[in-house]
Amino acid sequence: MDEIRVRLPIRLGQFLKLASLADSGAQARELIEDGEITVNDVVETHRGHRLADGDVVALDGTTVRVRGTDS
Repeated sequence: MDEIRVRLPIRLGQFLKLASLADSGAQARELIEDGEITVNDVVETHRGHRLADGDVVALDGTTVRVRGTDS
């Protein structure tokens, strides 16, 4: 599982782009609205969902862990 270091707080849609799980905000929105994204094994349908350090985001068998940075 990959870990992506990000500055928190970060919303799910933004994280999908940073983690290269979505090419654009529009694609991120579609993936989320279609129920294709899980956060900690729960389907998440809200693009504005705020992620926390240690959350696990998954799409089509690809899983990425959120790691917060201080800077």
